[in-house]
Amino acid sequence: MPSATPIPARAVQGALHPHPRIRNIIAVGSGKGGVGKSTTSVNLALALAADGARVGVLDADVYGPSIPTMLGLSGKPDSPDGKSILPLQAHGIEAMSIGLLVDQDTPMIWRGPMATSALQQLLNDTRWGGEEGLDYLLVDLPPGTGDIQLTLAQKIPVAGAVIVTTPQEVATLDARKALKMFEKVEVAVLGLVENMAQHVCSNCGHVEHLFGSGGGERMAERYGVPLLGALPLEIGIREQGDAGAPIVASAPGSAAAAAYRAVARAMVAELEKRPRAPMSISASLV
Repeated sequence: MPSATPIPARAVQGALHPHPRIRNIIAVGSGKGGVGKSTTSVNLALALAADGARVGVLDADVYGPSIPTMLGLSGKPDSPDGKSILPLQAHGIEAMSIGLLVDQDTPMIWRGPMATSALQQLLNDTRWGGEEGLDYLLVDLPPGTGDIQLTLAQKIPVAGAVIVTTPQEVATLDARKALKMFEKVEVAVLGLVENMAQHVCSNCGHVEHLFGSGGGERMAERYGVPLLGALPLEIGIREQGDAGAPIVASAPGSAAAAAYRAVARAMVAELEKRPRAPMSISASLV
């Protein structure tokens, strides 16, 4: 059930103002692919919803959209007026993706300006949250620091960003670039999430750090940002994501789901340290 207490809008970067339908947009980025950023985005969104927030996910990876698969979504969104589109819903959250508007096997052979225009349309033409709007929209970014990220920084009001990395040095090297990019464009970095931090053998319970250990913690200390938490490398997370039933929704009592909820709460705690948006703006979002 959505929270009865309105969640306030937090200040965004530069001269931008919060989105009229969304109190807080949170960007989820990474320096490289393959670190589990989309899986993290979806499960964090579900964890926020489980705590009573109104939540959506925007798939900003127009070249390789994966959110529809992870949420088990199919079919095209409705457009009641021929201009706006209604987000699809799954497991209590809203979602929009270019993957919902084109055939699954259709490649997006677009130059940068076309991709960034598509991102802005997906954000601004979607009727997020109905009459009450959303408390949080998690934007699942493509890896890297290219056109999509630059458009997000310049034209989309972002309350904060989260960087996903894995423990090994090669991943944290790229994650640092994403972190510095957000800092350069004045988007507040809420913290780091260390994904695939450890694997626990399902037979004997032995803990292994397959990708090394402590990379996220060292990076957080070096750059003075919080480590929001560590997430396990677990086959159930991958299986449930492929099946369209992410583990926070399908196995809420599992240790993995608990880890996602802990990270989501730490992320919100950091967001709450940010200044509120001006009253005249935030009041229109409640």
